[in-house]
Amino acid sequence: MRWQGRRQSDNIEDRRRMARRGGTAQVGGLGMIAIVVVAYFLGVDVRPVLDELSRQQGGGTVQSTTELTEADRQAAEFVSVTLADTEEIWGRIFRAELGEAYSPPTLVLFKGMTQSPCATASAATGPFYCPVDRKIYLDTDFFVTLSRQLGAGGDFAAAYVVAHEVAHHVQDELGILGQANAARQRASQTDANAISVRIELQADCLSGIWAHQAEAVLGTIEPGDLKEALNAARKIGDDTLQRNAGRQPMPHTFTHGTSDQRERWFARGYQTGDINECDTFRADRL
Repeated sequence: MRWQGRRQSDNIEDRRRMARRGGTAQVGGLGMIAIVVVAYFLGVDVRPVLDELSRQQGGGTVQSTTELTEADRQAAEFVSVTLADTEEIWGRIFRAELGEAYSPPTLVLFKGMTQSPCATASAATGPFYCPVDRKIYLDTDFFVTLSRQLGAGGDFAAAYVVAHEVAHHVQDELGILGQANAARQRASQTDANAISVRIELQADCLSGIWAHQAEAVLGTIEPGDLKEALNAARKIGDDTLQRNAGRQPMPHTFTHGTSDQRERWFARGYQTGDINECDTFRADRL
């Protein structure tokens, strides 16, 4: 992915120099992070657990000044460039296809822990979109976990993660996310999980549209990039994560979709570049 020296987004809120750390951040390094990331991608909301751990191990978090490394600075630049690309692409799509203005999200960079209206953001929970404040929360150390623990390395795999969270904001902008979450609250656990799968697969498809436009309009895609994104989508399928955790896959517990489904819906968005092809809620076959 050609990203060095390109335009960076202004919609970055960098909280990394004042890191918030507590019991959660000290539980067990990358090994613990990998375990909790698996839970996160399986749809288990681990943030309340982390909040409780933080209270039990010191009564909250302690704020301290953190020095940023060269790797930290490069990661921030990469995320900022990727976010800028999503702004340009979704701005174009909203104007040309929807006749509306696109209001981009803010992306919060943090190290260790930080607060969000959707509960504590932690390095262990992985990146997420909070519809309450319309912000994406990301500790770039997650990219290390993605590569080393989950086997999805490469800059375009990391870009896919950012694009996927931005896609949730696009769903929010279109009113889809609010309706789906309202339906989830009224449903049984099994049905709520099934709705979550459709939300996540649509976000994968919208991420594919971003990749399509990044190649066609921005010309930033390089050989091997698409393979990295498809590999990342496959590595975080519910069935793959459950097998890697030593469990028999249980479809009724899936919240993000199987590896095949995630890969296929990303590819669908990439191949068609058509937002109408991403309606997972009307699809008979996922």
